[in-house]
Amino acid sequence: MKKKCDYCGNYYDDTEKNCPYCCAPNDHIARSSNSQPKTIEELKQWYKDHNLPPEEITRYFIGKNKKEARCIGIYQDEQTGNFVVYKNKDNGQRAIRYEGKDEAYAVNEVYQRLRAEISNQKKRNQRGMPRSEKKRFPIFLVFSISIVLILLFSFLLASPSTSRGYYHYNGNEYYYVNNDWYYYDDVYDDWYYTDSIDSELKDNADSYYQSDQYDPSSGVSDFEDSQYWSSDSSDFSDDWDNDSSWDFSDSWDSSSSDWSSDW
Repeated sequence: MKKKCDYCGNYYDDTEKNCPYCCAPNDHIARSSNSQPKTIEELKQWYKDHNLPPEEITRYFIGKNKKEARCIGIYQDEQTGNFVVYKNKDNGQRAIRYEGKDEAYAVNEVYQRLRAEISNQKKRNQRGMPRSEKKRFPIFLVFSISIVLILLFSFLLASPSTSRGYYHYNGNEYYYVNNDWYYYDDVYDDWYYTDSIDSELKDNADSYYQSDQYDPSSGVSDFEDSQYWSSDSSDFSDDWDNDSSWDFSDSWDSSSSDWSSDW
């Protein structure tokens, strides 16, 4: 897959770390950070380490070429050696998300999609929790928590914060919300989560801020059309990734996923 250099305008292989013409860094190579799985085997281990439900429940098949409807998966084709990321829709039709030699990129496609799905599943469980199952705190504990929250809120008001919205930095487009950064990949016309953000952008975000509203003339797709968007901004929380286990294994509802779209 070829990409256009943001600096000199020449096209080169998307897997190269630097442009061979001007030596500029390939910002898109940051799609897989050191903390993320980069191979199919690493993704399998990540899935296992997080104690996710069996693949027959989540409908995510890692290292398998499944044929039935309502499946998302990744595998390496034995004939071509290509890594294939696919989605079998509810009507049985297959949509190919990626096919090529870049295993890290292919793995990242499934990893990001799975992260978003886990977040959605957890929030669905939390929203659907019966009132009788919710914890009831003693009055003194409620009072103590209230005091802590007031102090925390006062601290946050006094501290500088990064505004939610679109940013333009070093020739690339970014979106920030709830302590998370996302970057726009113009080759694949899609947004991707990243934890590899230059300190310059983090420390001086206001200098690169564009707007919290989508500009159709910006040359990027609307972040609200991405897989990460939710009308409730709290749905961007990725706290699940800090947990060592999946807490709702008996309540994963794969039917709640969007199986009619290509991805």
